[in-house]
Amino acid sequence: MLRIVDTRTGHLVEIPSVRRHLLSICVHLPAGDVGFGLGDLRALLVGDVLARTAELHGLQSRTFRTMPDLPSEQAEALDRALSALGVHPPDTVGAHHPNGTLCAAADVHVHAYGTAAQDAVGGVRVDVGQVGPASGERGVPDRAHLPSPGLLGAVAPEGVDPLAMRMLMLSHAYRTPVFVTSTALEEARRTLADWRQLVADWAQEPSRPMPADVLRHAHDVLADDLGVPAVLDALLTVATRADVPAGAKFETFAFLDRVLGLDLAREVGHQHRAAT
Repeated sequence: MLRIVDTRTGHLVEIPSVRRHLLSICVHLPAGDVGFGLGDLRALLVGDVLARTAELHGLQSRTFRTMPDLPSEQAEALDRALSALGVHPPDTVGAHHPNGTLCAAADVHVHAYGTAAQDAVGGVRVDVGQVGPASGERGVPDRAHLPSPGLLGAVAPEGVDPLAMRMLMLSHAYRTPVFVTSTALEEARRTLADWRQLVADWAQEPSRPMPADVLRHAHDVLADDLGVPAVLDALLTVATRADVPAGAKFETFAFLDRVLGLDLAREVGHQHRAAT
């Protein structure tokens, strides 16, 4: 059973709302010519992780995206930024409609920070927290100053692995703000590099069953309002547990990466790079 907080009531709601095995998710991007920013990408990331979590819990999912009717250059730039972030493409993309026709029957409506309310639309409303620079930090433009062609540079500034930005966003509960700083992004990059190196090392050892307690905890926190930060914390703990064999650590990281989408097995089978 998956549950998520409905922004309108503040209460946990079971999704899907009826007993079936298909979860319908609609991500709403802002209407009008306002450009896109990291906050909008974060909403699409939340929709992606929710779909991945549904799959982990034995559900199929169908994803939709509503957005302005963009020129081809801007639409392609948005797609490139999302691909770099590891966000799966939606099943259906449609322009905004006053009656919300495309997503009217969706189970979950994920709204980017600052999008207008659509209280008439059924299903659960999920508002995603904003993304911006910390006080005094430069280099993280907001939506008003970030045209679509500049999205990829915002996701991966100065050649940073874009999945480090994904990890930074995932380390915060989806409702809370994310303040992007060079220090936080570098910490995410280092952790990601360290984990990939560890996974490559563990892959050389015999496979072992995943720890039942870790899997149970991960399933529980993901089912309870998409607790991805708790999954990251659990992996940090597993990596240092002496009672978990290397092969079990590999299987655990690889399995939970189905939700995290951090490409943790990237270095498996490659010559190891020195840790940085």
